[in-house]
Amino acid sequence: MSNNINLIDSFQEFKEFKNIDRPTVISVLEEVFRSMIRRKYGTDENCDVIVNPDNGDLEIWRTRVVVEDGFSEDDDLEIELADARKYDPDLEVGDDYIEEITLESFGRRAILAARQTLVSKILELEKDEVFKKYKDREGELITGEVYQIWKKETLVLDDDGNELILPKTEQIPADYFKKGDSIRAVVHKVEMVNANPRIIISRTAPEFLQRLFELEVPEIFDGLITIRKIVREPGERAKVAVESYDDRIDPVGACVGMKGSRIHGIVRELRNENIDVINYTNNTQLYIQRALSPARIGSIKLDEEHKTAAVYLKSDQVSLAIGRGGHNIKLAGKLTGYEIDVYREAEEVEEDVDIEEFADEIDGWIIDELKRVGLDTAKSVLALSVDDLVRRTDLEENTIHEIIQVLQAEFE
Repeated sequence: MSNNINLIDSFQEFKEFKNIDRPTVISVLEEVFRSMIRRKYGTDENCDVIVNPDNGDLEIWRTRVVVEDGFSEDDDLEIELADARKYDPDLEVGDDYIEEITLESFGRRAILAARQTLVSKILELEKDEVFKKYKDREGELITGEVYQIWKKETLVLDDDGNELILPKTEQIPADYFKKGDSIRAVVHKVEMVNANPRIIISRTAPEFLQRLFELEVPEIFDGLITIRKIVREPGERAKVAVESYDDRIDPVGACVGMKGSRIHGIVRELRNENIDVINYTNNTQLYIQRALSPARIGSIKLDEEHKTAAVYLKSDQVSLAIGRGGHNIKLAGKLTGYEIDVYREAEEVEEDVDIEEFADEIDGWIIDELKRVGLDTAKSVLALSVDDLVRRTDLEENTIHEIIQVLQAEFE
């Protein structure tokens, strides 16, 4: 074993794979050997560990003070003159005796232990680096490759081979992956579990939809349009409130794109999740009205103190406001911060009148004829045209005109 043992190169493949910079590895290597020196000599204060960053060579030099024979109090720090002159005849008392410490002098067991310590320290460094890297990237969009699929989670590898976890709860219900698939998600949570970094990614978080909009809509990326809030029922529906700082830009139109060109890619990525893009406003009533789109709202009664809103709309709009599975009204509530209740508007309904009530103005035989063909109320008669009434009854056209005039007068 030569004096200049190139230990760094022996870890080169490992170091490059783990993506740890060379100066850090050199620093760790120096500390490992200083620890070996302290165990053997009791101190490393009089030793220099030199690592060449260019070629990875390692040298250890030990300095001791030359003292008179028989006066050495600590052989680790001092050397007697007779012993020193065996190596350098020109040395005098008080000179520094410098010698190179070879790795062989530490013994095979110590060298193997040093290698094990070095590997352990580099692994710790790698874990810390991965944790710091992804902790700073929380909320960012990343791309990885599906490596393994389990029942409750999917293992994804990034470009550096780091392991990312996509739990089933963070997947869109319609998501289906197989090994080797490319996948996009956001970094949702980064934590240390038993000294190992655990990186959770998500496709259901609102941030995932926001990052997709930033990719597809340049105005959002450039800051001309701001996403004020996003709420989602993953795989079903999402509502996005946007606002423009430039009056010349229509924020909703910019997000949707010409014929939906911009939003179509996002919808495909989200497995056909319906996305409602809404123009944000400080007007609470208008905001709630827009949030309940596509339903047309009649009126809204707000309770600012309790954050509730009573929304009144026509009967045919109630189902639109609630949405399939109640998603529309639930998301509108989350978006606006109000608990929303919908009510049908009271519709004015004119009461019908039994045909018998007109016995003073219409002959009895005529009433009997109308009832014979099922026309037993005033409105049922008025609902038919003159031609229909002539065809269905044995009455003359003039008689029918007179009947209609009497019945219409009742509702005027």
